Amino acid sequence: MCRNIRVLYHFEPPTTDEEIRAAALQYVRKVSGLREPSAADAATFERAVADIALSTERLLGSLEARTAVRTREREQQKARDRGARREGRGGARRLAGRSTSDR
Repeated sequence: MCRNIRVLYHFEPPTTDEEIRAAALQYVRKVSGLREPSAADAATFERAVADIALSTERLLGSLEARTAVRTREREQQKARDRGARREGRGGARRLAGRSTSDR
């Protein structure tokens, strides 16, 4: 999954239309393999973004929350913590693969 697509469900303050559109744009870019469409494909590209944004809004509006409300600050902290753990494991993994003469 594209790392730039974030969880949008059950936030306080609520997810904005801009956040939904940005996620839809990232999705269309990922599946199409295009950062920017050609002039001939621009309308199709934008229509896909709009369709996905609308579907996302419908999805988010119909889900029934069973978890605590998320905050952007807490989600950012969790991402930083995951990154720090990944960095810690990555260094140990790289060292573990080397022979003692390489260290």
